[in-house]
Amino acid sequence: MSNKKIKDLILNILVIVVICVTLTPFYFMLTTALKTSQGSVAYPPQIFPTELTLQHFKDILNPAIFPFWRYFRNSFFVAFTTATLAVIIGSMGAYSLAKLDFPGKKLFQEGSLVVYMFSGILLVVPLFRIISSVGLYNNKFSLVIACLVTTLPATLFMLSSYFTTIPVSLEEAAMIDGLSRLQVIYKIVLPLSIPAIMSVFAYVFMIAWNDFLFSSIFLSTPDNMTLSVGLRQLFSSKDYVWGRMMAASFLTAIPVVIMFSMIERFITGGLTAGGVKE
Repeated sequence: MSNKKIKDLILNILVIVVICVTLTPFYFMLTTALKTSQGSVAYPPQIFPTELTLQHFKDILNPAIFPFWRYFRNSFFVAFTTATLAVIIGSMGAYSLAKLDFPGKKLFQEGSLVVYMFSGILLVVPLFRIISSVGLYNNKFSLVIACLVTTLPATLFMLSSYFTTIPVSLEEAAMIDGLSRLQVIYKIVLPLSIPAIMSVFAYVFMIAWNDFLFSSIFLSTPDNMTLSVGLRQLFSSKDYVWGRMMAASFLTAIPVVIMFSMIERFITGGLTAGGVKE
């Protein structure tokens, strides 16, 4: 066996090991959700369930036990709104950092990355005071603002790095044809940056969807709670059952998996190829 084949074999084995380690928690989450209440706490633990049931999923989707769909709508609203605003604001800011020259550009660029270095817990108190002073406490838009503050620096960095790879000759040719700067952005730069935009959207969506810190502090009534906080409430309620917890956790993870599978072709695509004739 040649050295190349041995290296490929070792690499394939390592990939399989990493995949197995990554999927193991999801396997136990799903199998626990499908076990009976007795099977989920059986000793010794059942690695392979002997009896399967969908009762825990039915209980989670029952509003009398757990208002899953209300929490789901709140989480989706916060995540989708935050991701959309991050893409819109981040695209304009990233373009200016990548393509334009203005006073204080370097200071602003480095300052935004410094903000990204701060942990979310350090921003809780100032954000709480600002949100309370403008009357947005216990409002879903408070989460949008908080998540936007924590993700926008990374958005600017990711998009500006991608924008710098777009040839200047494309923009110059478009301007010679009569397009304005804004038209160049919307008709040339953004369409060519779909992979980066989709990557940023997925990143921000995931951060906002899984947020627990800001959700637990800025929201106080069940009507506005998100899934992450709702799961904690379920854990401490009289309806707490391991199977229900795992079923709710599994359903909470599905939207992110679906979103990544839908936008994967955009992320992996190289849409700038062939943009400039050689």
